Amino acid sequence: QVQLVESGGGLVQAGGSLRLSCAASGRAFSRNAMGWFRQAPGKEREFVSYISWSGGSIYYADSVKGRFTISRDNAKNTVYLQMNSLKPEDTAVYYCAAGAIARIYAALRDRYEYWGQGTQVTVSS
Repeated sequence: QVQLVESGGGLVQAGGSLRLSCAASGRAFSRNAMGWFRQAPGKEREFVSYISWSGGSIYYADSVKGRFTISRDNAKNTVYLQMNSLKPEDTAVYYCAAGAIARIYAALRDRYEYWGQGTQVTVSS
């Protein structure tokens, strides 16, 4: 069992940065791949980024590539999402998720077994 708690969201101006954290409880954290998803009002939850259990495989949605960086610290049971050059269209609730998932399935939200409660990111123009 893995429980996930996101933090670090907030209000930022366009062009600014935020760093999201996802703290996990449970001894199985290091054996799980982690993903970040987001959901804007009226839209479906969409894939943002993925990192394998070892950190050796990383994948980004095209919309955030070059601006967002995912990382993890297995000793701290935490995964991070550094978000730079934020745009108003990045405004959404951001969720972290965990599961035993190969990179090929990274963008498929139904593959993830555990989800956090989400943290709001708002980017003003």
